[in-house]
Amino acid sequence: MEVKIPISKPIIEQDEIDAVIEVLKSGMLTRGKNTELFEKEFASYIGTKYAVTVTNGTVALEAALKALGVGEGDEVIVPDFTFIATANAVVNVGGRPVFADIDERTYCIDPESVNEKITNRTRAIIPVHLFGHMADMNSINEIAIDNKLVVLEDSAQAHGAEMNGVKAGSIGHASAFSFYATKNMMTGEGGMVTTNLDAVYEFLVKWKKHGEAKRYLSDTLGTNLSMTEMQAAIGRVQLKKLDRFNEIRRQNAAYFTKELSKVKEIKTPVELPGYKHVYHQYVIRVPAEDRDKLIEHLNKLGIGTAIHYPYPLHIQPIYKAMGYPEKQNPVSLEVSKEVLSIPVHPLLSKSDLEYIVKGILSYFNQA
Repeated sequence: MEVKIPISKPIIEQDEIDAVIEVLKSGMLTRGKNTELFEKEFASYIGTKYAVTVTNGTVALEAALKALGVGEGDEVIVPDFTFIATANAVVNVGGRPVFADIDERTYCIDPESVNEKITNRTRAIIPVHLFGHMADMNSINEIAIDNKLVVLEDSAQAHGAEMNGVKAGSIGHASAFSFYATKNMMTGEGGMVTTNLDAVYEFLVKWKKHGEAKRYLSDTLGTNLSMTEMQAAIGRVQLKKLDRFNEIRRQNAAYFTKELSKVKEIKTPVELPGYKHVYHQYVIRVPAEDRDKLIEHLNKLGIGTAIHYPYPLHIQPIYKAMGYPEKQNPVSLEVSKEVLSIPVHPLLSKSDLEYIVKGILSYFNQA
C-alpha cells in the first residue's frame, strides 16, 4: 500500500522559501551574512561561545576530532548502537573506534562500559545523544577528567535536548550537529560544530578555508567545508521554530506512550528525571519474533516505519574486516533486534496519531 504517513518529513514553509529566494536575489551564495548570523544565533541557542558551520554532520565530527587533536593511532570510545557515521569519522582522521555498550533505558552509551574500554591508547569519548535523549554527561565527564580524555558530543539527533536545563552540545569539549533533511531542524544537508574552546574554534575557522591565515595565504593544511548561504538562511528560519517543533514531537510522544504502554509486548521510550527528550525518533521495542510481522502489518496500512538501527557497529562488515570480535556488547545486540521507529514528526495530525496507534494495537490484538 502507498505510504499515507511517512516515518519522517521535512517541514518547508513559506518563510524558508522566502529566505532562499532572498539569498538567490542577492547573488551572495556562500560565505555571506546568513552563514555568519546562523553561527552566532546557533551558539547563543545552544549556550556556547562559538559555533562553526560545515557541510554535514559527519564532517562536523571529523573536523571536531581534528581540532581536538585526535589522530593516527588514537582510540576513541563510541557507542556500539548508533549510526555508523560516528565510528567512520574516527577512522577517517586516522583513529580507531572502540565500541562500548549502551544503557538499555536510553539507548545512549553506558558509562560503566566506557570505563571498561579505556586503555593507554584512549584519547577521546564520543557520547551520542541518541533519538533525542541525552547521554549521561555527568558520568562521561567524570570519566574523561579522571583519564585525561577529550569529550566530543554527537548531538546530530538532539537539537534542543536538555539535561538539568543544560542543552546538548554545550557540555563536552566540542559537539557536532547535523542538519540533514529529517532532523529536528534542517538545512537539507549541513552541519555545525559548537565549542567554548578558543583553540578549537580557531582551528576550525582555518581548517574549513584551506588553512588560510588570510586570503590566499595558507600556513596549515585545510579543506573546503563551507555551508551555502541558502542552507544557512533555511537554518536561521528553522532555528526560530525548533522549540515549537520539539514541543509538538514531545506531545506526540506523550500520546503514543500513554496508548502503547497498555500493550505488554511493547516497551515505550524512557525520559529520565531531569532530562528533556526531543524525540528525533520515537522508538519502541517489541519481541524480535514480532518486529518484521508488525512492520509488514503497518506497511499494509500505509504507516511508515524504520529500524534505527538493525546492526551494532561491531558486526558491520567494514568493522568485522578490521578484526573486531563479534561477541561483545550484549545490550546493543539485543536492542538492535527489537527496536522499531514509528512516525513522531510535527506534521502528524490528531487523526494520524490515532490511526498509528490503532494500527499497532490491531496487530497485537489479532496476534
